[in-house]
Amino acid sequence: MPPTSPEINKSQVTLKTVFTVSFGVLLVVAVVVGLAHSILAVALTSAAVLLAVALDHAVAWLQRRGVRRPFGIAVVTLAVLVAIVGLGFTLIPSAVSQGTELVRDAPKFIKNARQSGIFRTVDLRFHIADRIADYEQRLPEMLEGAATPIISAVGGILSGVAAAVTIAFLTVFMLIFGGPLVRAAVDEARPERRTVYAHVLGKIYQSIGGYLGGLLVICSINATLTTTFLAIDSVPFFLPLGILSGFSSMVPYAGPFVMGTLISAIALLTEGPWHGLAAVIYFICYGALEGNVLSPLVFRRTVHVNPLITTLSILFLGEIAGVMGAIIAVPVAATLQIVMREVLKYRRDQLEMRM
Repeated sequence: MPPTSPEINKSQVTLKTVFTVSFGVLLVVAVVVGLAHSILAVALTSAAVLLAVALDHAVAWLQRRGVRRPFGIAVVTLAVLVAIVGLGFTLIPSAVSQGTELVRDAPKFIKNARQSGIFRTVDLRFHIADRIADYEQRLPEMLEGAATPIISAVGGILSGVAAAVTIAFLTVFMLIFGGPLVRAAVDEARPERRTVYAHVLGKIYQSIGGYLGGLLVICSINATLTTTFLAIDSVPFFLPLGILSGFSSMVPYAGPFVMGTLISAIALLTEGPWHGLAAVIYFICYGALEGNVLSPLVFRRTVHVNPLITTLSILFLGEIAGVMGAIIAVPVAATLQIVMREVLKYRRDQLEMRM
């Protein structure tokens, strides 16, 4: 038997290692593909998690005052339903009525806008009138095939209702079964890691709860102030516009800017340039209030997320999951930041122990 050459070394990569790495890569690819094909489910689940965490703070508050958890969940759920029904009976009919008038009068607003000096100035540069005339010529053809858009709109409304019902049931189930499930998962970890995991989950819980509570306050302040201003400024359809402005604060920074621009344009078209200018001044002042006073109270004291990271997370998650992604962007960024800080802290501790 010839002697083995010393230049030929035994391979350090075993067949088991190759199969393990290949299986890991395939598993990651399968998870990514699965998430890509289930964005809606991920978005609905994320929304339910956020709501469950927010409501769980109220349930915990009742528990600290001697109320048993099942009764606390029932009380909080009933209170939310009563609030939704109350708002529905008081605000929704008026908002729907004014919104219908806004849609009905939209052609008149466009006609008035085309007669304004601002429109003529912009038209000289961008030729907007030609595009509007082309759209008006094609409108009868579009109306002939309007059945499909109407069916799509009805389907969208039904999908929204189904999504809301799904989120509601998921939220209740998470309130009932989420706590034991999380505790069971933590108990499966090694004993020396359980304290760390519990600490991280506690920080995430407090951060998300504080963020959602503060965001509710910001949305309420935005809706109240904007509705009051638009009513004083004699802008029609002030109620639906004010409610939409309040909801726009759910997308930090970008939402109020876009909605403020839209409402200012509506004020300009309906009531004239002075009312439009007043709306612009109001939204600039409110933007300064929300950006410099309200938002820092929420983002810096609860989630501690840098505004640049907040903007980037809204940009990317909004691109991936639409409006729902933009809404959950800040809590997701805060959660990842907490996890990364704890991982880096653990790594530093391990390095110091080895030195």
